[in-house]
Amino acid sequence: MQLSKNMRLGEAKKYVADKLGVDIQDLSDEVTMREVREDLDIATVFMGYGHASRGIEAKSNIAKLLGIEINCVERFKQKTGMVLPG
Repeated sequence: MQLSKNMRLGEAKKYVADKLGVDIQDLSDEVTMREVREDLDIATVFMGYGHASRGIEAKSNIAKLLGIEINCVERFKQKTGMVLPG
C-alpha cells in the first residue's frame, strides 16, 4: 500500500486493517491473521488446508480486496485472456 497508493506506513496499516475488518494490532497476530486469510480466501502461510486459493488466484483475491493492481496478476490476465476470480 505504501508503493501502490503512496501511503505512509501507519496509513497503509490502517487501510489494510480496515479492508480486512481487523484492528491494526491484529495484523501481526498470526492466529488471527490465519483465520482472516482462510475466511477471505487469500491464502494461508501453511497451504495444507482444504481447497484454499493458492498462487495467482490468491493474489487476484488480494488485489480485489485491497483495490489495487498486482503486476503478475495483470500480466497473467493479459497473457491468458482469462478473467480471474476477484
